[in-house]
Amino acid sequence: MLKADLHIHTAYSMDCALHLEAIISRCLKIGINCVAVADHGTIAGALELKNFAPFQVIVAEEILTPWGEIMGLFLTDEIHSPLPAEEAIAQIRAQDGLVCIPHPFDQTRLSAFGHEALENLIPKVDIIEVFNARSLFHNSSARAWQLAHKHGLPVSAGSDAHTASEIGNAYVEMPEFTGKDDFKESLKQGRIFGRKSSPLVHVASTWSRFKKHYF
Repeated sequence: MLKADLHIHTAYSMDCALHLEAIISRCLKIGINCVAVADHGTIAGALELKNFAPFQVIVAEEILTPWGEIMGLFLTDEIHSPLPAEEAIAQIRAQDGLVCIPHPFDQTRLSAFGHEALENLIPKVDIIEVFNARSLFHNSSARAWQLAHKHGLPVSAGSDAHTASEIGNAYVEMPEFTGKDDFKESLKQGRIFGRKSSPLVHVASTWSRFKKHYF
């Protein structure tokens, strides 16, 4: 079985200082043996980690749209954002990737999809992230679960880690998979585990964004 943290970031994100070696060290320490690296607007960190990590790495990316962020999974090419939501999905599909909605209904994020926008897009969505360790309020997870159940979609979870200590705060225990096609089937058999990260982790992200912007 895999313990898959399906949403982490690296120092290639504009709001993260997490080095690849620290990711590997943390994952080996706590038994996480699969990660989806979903940096903001780039797949460079995911590709580099995939080259030398001793566990499975899914190349992903968070793409900013006017309605919220969309995560592409199993990507081969970078998608430049911001983009209209329909165009972001089209570019993910052109790479034979999967479309995931991260942290939906999170009232503390401007980058989170709301109900009306999601209802319009849901026929083109493959996966709903129903537990994000950085989402502060439980009602956003409950609404995400309801949406996924209503439309019969597989669900995922991730720490949304921007620091090493956050990795593994949320993960899916799931059967092993070899690629995109059996990933969804494996995910349907998964069990979600997790706990909320401290709100203080957002300070690290804000500081990283400030340093990268000004220095």
